[in-house]
Amino acid sequence: MTTSFGPAIDTRPLFVRERRALLDLLGSLEAEDWERPTVCPGWDVHDVVGHVLNDYMRRLSGIRDGHGGAKFADDETLPAHLARVNGVFVEATRQCSPRLLTELLAHLGPQLDEVWAAARLDAPAGLDVSWASTDEPSPAWLDIAREYTEFWVHQQQIRDAVGRPGADAPDLLGPVIDTFMRALPHTLRTVDRPRGTTVRFDVTGPAGGTWWIARGADRWYPEAPDAPDAPGVEAAAHVSMPQDTLWRLATRGILPEQARRHSALAGDESLTTAATTLLAVVA
Repeated sequence: MTTSFGPAIDTRPLFVRERRALLDLLGSLEAEDWERPTVCPGWDVHDVVGHVLNDYMRRLSGIRDGHGGAKFADDETLPAHLARVNGVFVEATRQCSPRLLTELLAHLGPQLDEVWAAARLDAPAGLDVSWASTDEPSPAWLDIAREYTEFWVHQQQIRDAVGRPGADAPDLLGPVIDTFMRALPHTLRTVDRPRGTTVRFDVTGPAGGTWWIARGADRWYPEAPDAPDAPGVEAAAHVSMPQDTLWRLATRGILPEQARRHSALAGDESLTTAATTLLAVVA
């Protein structure tokens, strides 16, 4: 059955490499680097590292150990719940030294790798990916890929804060972009167009590619990345965006208006405007 998620991505082999780059980075930081502010409001580098540790512990507790985790408060939305529990954990980890945080990541990371390795990619997700769809259950591969993007993005936020670029080779960044582009059908859900209408989204740079989105009978669906142009068929809307702009837009490191200034837009303005609001985090 056709879904809104497109072909599977297997990001499991990438976790070890991403974590090795992160641990090398953290081991090279000076004491003052841990106090540098990041793009995450109110969080410095130490806080972002504490948040990554929270993600490791939450996933091990939930998937491996079957622990239910923190409970929702009355009438609490998902974004509010995540903001609250993430904030509580980060505040607690401020008592931990940078060395201890780094050692905990190194210790727990391989255990989390084992959890991912044992997962069936076509099984139901442990956590649905709400930014890709709210009316279809997510597959495990998308949940795992979402987690990879989480770790990769937080590492980049740390690198930005301390002025240490890296870990952005195409084989590490490419799957991040591919995963984020799975948000595009959901992003366009409020824009109705005749069946067969297509949107082309080019992400420029070594880690980029071309993604096509087509309107079906009742929703938008992805087509294969880098699909060749069909003879005689022209996209109703075309977006071309640099790879660095794309991942920052998707995680709201920059606003849509800023992303559009760095992009080339053509065709149906409502579609290009909607496509450039792409969001691949819970907000």
